[in-house]
Order: sequence, then structure tokens, then C-alpha cells
Amino acid sequence: QVQLVAYGGGLVQAGDSLSLSCVASGRTFSRHTMGWFRQAPGKEREFVATISRIGSSTGYADSVKGRFTISRDNAENTVYLQMNSLKPEDTAVYYCAASPKYSGLYSEPAYDYWGQGTQVTVSS
Repeated sequence: QVQLVAYGGGLVQAGDSLSLSCVASGRTFSRHTMGWFRQAPGKEREFVATISRIGSSTGYADSVKGRFTISRDNAENTVYLQMNSLKPEDTAVYYCAASPKYSGLYSEPAYDYWGQGTQVTVSS
């Protein structure tokens, strides 16, 4: 069982940066691939980024590639999402998620554990 708590959201202006953090409970954090997803008002939740167990491999949605960076610190049981050059269309509730799987990690079904979400609002 993994419990996740995400925080760091807020209200920023277009072009600003924001960093999200997600802290996991338990001693199995390093055995899980981690991901970030987001859900905008009136839209389905979508994949944002993923990082492998030891952080050697990452993947991003095309919409955030080059602007967002996912990273993790297994000693701190924490995964991060650094968001730069934010746009109004990045406005959403951001969720972190954990998966014991090795593949298919760009979609929601691959993830077993979810955090509560943190709101990011980007004004124009």
C-alpha cells in the first residue's frame, strides 16, 4: 500500500514557474514507477509525465515536453514536477500516481495508487 500526498499548487501568471511535490508513505517508494496526471475543468484526466523507479528514464506528454521536468528522490520518498513557461491551458488539478508495473505507464490503468490532487491555476 502506498499513500501519496501532493502539494505545491497555486495561482501563477502565464510564463511563471511552479514546482509540485508528492510525498509517498511506506518503504516501497523505490519499487514504484511514478507519474503525474492532470484534469482540467470539464475534461478527462490526462497523462503528464512519468519516471522510472531509479529515475533513469522519463516520459512526457507532447503538450508539456520541454517545459516540465519530472524527478524523484528515493531517499526522501518524493517525486517532483518542475513546471516552467506555464500557460493558461496548464490550468488543472494535478495528481501524482504510483505503479508497480514496468510498462504501459502513460495511461491511468497502469497506476494503482493516487494522491489527492493539487490545483494549479495559470492566469493570462
